[in-house]
Parts: sequence; structure tokens; C-alpha cells
Amino acid sequence: MSLKSLHYARLLLAQPVRTLSTGSTVQRDESSWLSKLLVRKIEPTKESHSRMLSDKFDIYELHTHNVRPDSVGKYLENYKNTVQIVQSKGALSMELIGSWNVEVGDLDQCLHLWRYTGGFEMVDQAKRELGSDKNYVQLMQERGTFLRSRHLQYLLSFSYWPQLKLREGKNIYEIRSYRLKPGTMIEWGNNWARAINYRQNNDEAFAGYFSQIGRLYNVHHIWCYKDLQGRKETRESAWRSPGWDECVAYTVPLIREMHCRILAPTEFSPTQ
Repeated sequence: MSLKSLHYARLLLAQPVRTLSTGSTVQRDESSWLSKLLVRKIEPTKESHSRMLSDKFDIYELHTHNVRPDSVGKYLENYKNTVQIVQSKGALSMELIGSWNVEVGDLDQCLHLWRYTGGFEMVDQAKRELGSDKNYVQLMQERGTFLRSRHLQYLLSFSYWPQLKLREGKNIYEIRSYRLKPGTMIEWGNNWARAINYRQNNDEAFAGYFSQIGRLYNVHHIWCYKDLQGRKETRESAWRSPGWDECVAYTVPLIREMHCRILAPTEFSPTQ
């Protein structure tokens, strides 16, 4: 059995049977719409959720920067120079995956996604080395004058998500961010391990993550489309696929809050 298959099996074993019980006079109907509104109880497990949901040793770092409207150009130039410094240090197990400007959603906002190969040990190593680079520190100090606020999360990728592949050409991205009810992450993973099969017709699945440090019980799904019309057609195609509606029905009750943003890659983003 492959490592990915083993992790998927763990997800399934962690799920108790979903039941609806409202009294002896009411029949239990697993297919009823009402049963889909109930959030199942997650049984105790001796494995951490991160081990059950992710089979990879990479750590992803998601920076969210809210930029002063009058400083966007200077900010992007500053970040581009920062990326060049990191790339010049070949010993770091750290690489930029994507940099984006938000075009729909929280305007004057930029997102940057980094990958560390080798776990948190590599995160610590990068911080030590970059922290001793005077040019890097100077750029970080300068960047603070361009920002209104910023936020950082460390993420793990879902084991069932397709392998991350950088894109070429002209594309737009959508990041759909979810804040889940505590204790429901395993059920989310169980349902999306099936749902992802309905969202690969146009190779739109770019990346899927859950938070490890920062705001917890957060999930980020990143999709890639040619344009907004392509997004519309791809999403409508998914709704026509038998089974997609059921996956949505089972995951919606797990969500406390959700929002989406449309992103455009920066000129220095590795994925376009």
C-alpha cells in the first residue's frame, strides 16, 4: 500500500458512521437532507490530525500583507529584491511558490506562499541565516513602512491533493479560505478526499492546505483558471457531476466562516 493510500485509509477509519436519532418514532435515513446538516462526532485517536491529513514533510508559509494604497509599487519592488536575496542562498531549503495581488476581495493585499523542504528544522535554519544578512534585514525594515498590517501562517498540504505544479502563461487564481468548527478537520479531509476527484477536469486544483501555526482550524484551497469565465464554466461543470452536491452538503455544516479572493500573479511569481 502506498503512503498516500495509507493516509487515506486512516481518514476513513477515523470516521464514525453518521446517524440521525430524534426518537423511536422517527426512522433513521442516511440519505435524507437533514442528516447532512449534522456534524458527526470525531472519535478519540492516538494520532495527531496533521499526521492523518498530510503525508508530506514540507512546511508552507503563507504571508498576507495589507499594503498602503500609495505604496503598492514600492512594496512590490521591495519584495522582489527580498526574493532575489533568498534565491541567492542556495543552501536554504526554501523556495517561493507563488506571489499574488488580490484583484477581487481584500484590495491592496498581497499573498506570498513559500515552501520549506524538510520541516520546521529548515524554517529555523532559514530564519537564522536570513536574520544575519544585513541587506535582508534592511529590506524587512523598509517593508514595514509600506504596510498597514500583516499575517503569517504555517501550513501543511492535504495528502489527497494533486501534486503541486507551477503554471505557465496568463492565469488567475482563486483562494477559498475556510474557518472550520474545532474537531471537524478529519471529516473535512474525508469528504474532500472524494470531492477533489470532481475538481480536476480542467487541471484547476493548484494547492490545498490546513493551518499548523497561526489561526487554527483554517483551510485554504487554491484554484487556477484561465480567466473569470473559465472559472464560471469549470465550477458549473463540477455541479453537473454526480456526487459533488453530496460532498458540498456534508462539508457546509463544518464551516464557521468562508471567503474567496481572486488573485493575479506578480511579475516575479514562479507560478503564473
